[in-house]
Amino acid sequence: MPTADEPLVYPAIVDKDGLKVSKSPWGPDDEIGRLNWITPESNKRILESLNGSAVFDLATDYFIGMPAWSAAGDPPYDIWMTHTPRGSQNDSLTGMGREVHERHSYCGDSMSMYTHCGTHLDTLNHLGHWGCFWNGWTEENHLGSRHWEVGGAEKYPPIIGRAVLLDVAGAHGVDCLPDSYAITPDEIKKVAAKQGTQLRKGDIVLFRSGRMTVWPAYNEYLMNSPGINLDAAKFLCEEIGAMCIGADSIGLEVMPWQEEKAFLPVHSYMFSTAGAQIMEVMWLEELAREKVYEFAFIGAALKLKGATGSPFRPIAVPLKD
Repeated sequence: MPTADEPLVYPAIVDKDGLKVSKSPWGPDDEIGRLNWITPESNKRILESLNGSAVFDLATDYFIGMPAWSAAGDPPYDIWMTHTPRGSQNDSLTGMGREVHERHSYCGDSMSMYTHCGTHLDTLNHLGHWGCFWNGWTEENHLGSRHWEVGGAEKYPPIIGRAVLLDVAGAHGVDCLPDSYAITPDEIKKVAAKQGTQLRKGDIVLFRSGRMTVWPAYNEYLMNSPGINLDAAKFLCEEIGAMCIGADSIGLEVMPWQEEKAFLPVHSYMFSTAGAQIMEVMWLEELAREKVYEFAFIGAALKLKGATGSPFRPIAVPLKD
């Protein structure tokens, strides 16, 4: 975990028109940003604090027709059989013949999807500013023919740490926040105070907007979702010292965003300026229902080399105190 005096604002590599790309304080080879705060000592501390009374699964199912980004041409989730019991008898693609597959029924399947589909983690090479990404990565020097040569989740440790849930919808006494509702720094403070939740340096901060109450209705879930604004992201990263931030919505940030001439400004800031990952499409309903606001978080991304995101399987476990 970060020390009390560790800086939360980093030197600039690019600083233009109010948009900044930071140099990593963890050195020129750093690819994981604030996940450097995860250490064997921090893992031991959090794992020893589990009370084991419950385990909350924070991931959604993957299924054909699920809400997913596809408006920009990205592929939706799809799955298809590559081997079926009768098909294996008829075409013997295994080379084993009908008699064997009458006795040994064989099934197999394949899938395709955008790496930002379902419950997933965004990596630091996802968005940047002025053609530059976290720690100075550029297309000219770091992008291969198929994927980034830096910044993918293959170097990410399992994400283990203290986490807090801010149930903003619950604080308002509603199932779901209105469309395009912007969560501000003042609201973060008020919700935390109402819950009695302490925000600490190095925390994983999760927001419940209630958007999952309409899941899996496609347009209702995807369009004009509530979320944090850019000021809230800066407050969490630069004043609180959040390690990473997640939400039950498709994009964490309020949509449409409030800034002009911008595209996903919260994402761009968190990745290129703060070096902090984002987790999206999280199932937070059970945590909120049980009023579990502070807990141990355990999750891991697939080790997809150079990818800008990865499917993610997070769980929450209550703490002893």
